[in-house]
Amino acid sequence: MDMVDIALAPLVALIAGILILVMPRLLNYIVAFYLIIVGLIGLFPGLLG
Repeated sequence: MDMVDIALAPLVALIAGILILVMPRLLNYIVAFYLIIVGLIGLFPGLLG
């Protein structure tokens, strides 16, 4: 795992948490995009380089 992968997850979680607090309706979209991204990375591990 690269340092970028390690630092990316907490950053995404922090931004998502702030957005959910500001606009709770975004929770559905944030969860959906997160699941899609995790699924794509799981299916295609070389996707990020």
